[in-house]
Amino acid sequence: MQVSILRRYWVMFSASIIAFYAQIINRLKVIGGEHLPEEGGVLLAANHISGYDTVFLPTAVFFQHPFQMVWAPAKEELFEHWLLGAFYRSLGAFPVKRGRDVRAGKYLGQLLQTEKVMLFPEGTRNKDGKLGKGNRGVGKLIYDHRPVVIPTALTGINLWRFPGFGQRGAINFGAPLDFSDLYELEDCKATHLLIVERLMAGIAAGLAADQ
Repeated sequence: MQVSILRRYWVMFSASIIAFYAQIINRLKVIGGEHLPEEGGVLLAANHISGYDTVFLPTAVFFQHPFQMVWAPAKEELFEHWLLGAFYRSLGAFPVKRGRDVRAGKYLGQLLQTEKVMLFPEGTRNKDGKLGKGNRGVGKLIYDHRPVVIPTALTGINLWRFPGFGQRGAINFGAPLDFSDLYELEDCKATHLLIVERLMAGIAAGLAADQ
């Protein structure tokens, strides 16, 4: 996707400020950055434990691959205020309506052909840090578009408060998951469930490694 160099510089500037807070003032650790592909469609599928997730995760990617955008679907309520909406859009977020949003789904599929996309398969935030069930729709998305899928585990960030100092947390990028055997199965609900179960198991493994 064509993105102006000015916008990419803006994203890197914003990421630098976020990284200073997260990694210098606080102690956010990034693990497994070498698992992130340089090019191609990539789905960063992470557990969702804090509002910080939506800015810390792409920031971790930006410093592994400078000037690359990370796109993210977000609930449309975040875009109601024109200024905040413009800020979120500038960083790669785009609004999704509650329920079935066909237009956003198509756009997400297009992005997954060539871009890095961030997604929370649980579909909701679990502030207690426990991993919930994955949404079957994510399994369908993976089956249809077949991006490189990176299970991503976030820990500790749900305990952070702003402003804070010395708070600890981690982002753990796992190795790409292999769904080749499941892609050979019929395009149906059962297959999509198997895909998302394997994905959630990958995230769970990353969470266990951070304990």
